[in-house]
Amino acid sequence: MGTEPMAESPYLDRLRELVEPGEQVLTIAPTDVAQGIRPPKPPNAEQPRTSRGGFSPLGLLLNVLSPNVVFAAGDRFVDLVVWGIAGRGAPGSAASRLTHAHWLTLVEPGLRRTLLVVTNRRLLVCRGGQTSLYRRTDPAAEVAGTEIMWSAPRAEIAQARVGWHRLNPKRLTIEFTDHSWLAFTVPIAESGRPLREVASALTG
Repeated sequence: MGTEPMAESPYLDRLRELVEPGEQVLTIAPTDVAQGIRPPKPPNAEQPRTSRGGFSPLGLLLNVLSPNVVFAAGDRFVDLVVWGIAGRGAPGSAASRLTHAHWLTLVEPGLRRTLLVVTNRRLLVCRGGQTSLYRRTDPAAEVAGTEIMWSAPRAEIAQARVGWHRLNPKRLTIEFTDHSWLAFTVPIAESGRPLREVASALTG
């Protein structure tokens, strides 16, 4: 799905319904926020109504080996060692708000696809409707459930580029004018073309 042209994306018609009058969808990239240390939550951040909970297995191992390390600290250490830095920014920065909007999606029940969408006016982070790894779901219902989770005017984007990070040659880094930044990736087996198209659309 990551290799399909935007004109063939099943999300295109739904996204055209969601954007503002006169706003044009330029490119769509199924992606995810990169693993690693991310910016902190914004002040007074919204809390989820439901949560799946969870922790990383390596984080659990660290906590077993060292009772003085709490889950959060252990998980962040694992993220740093294994994945590195996935973003930086002060609480409340653009990257901080984007990270938190994405996190709210992850802690809700069900799986949802993350989409980066560039229009002639904004950068959008959207989520598809609920899907599942364990049972067949209706693709049309997933598309119909797509919604905008976060947006920023194009003027707030300072730079966007795709490059190597450790063993991944397809990591998109978006820098904002407040000097915060956040990285996005696709699985190694998927094409990096959609991320390159996002970078091109944001900087073109």
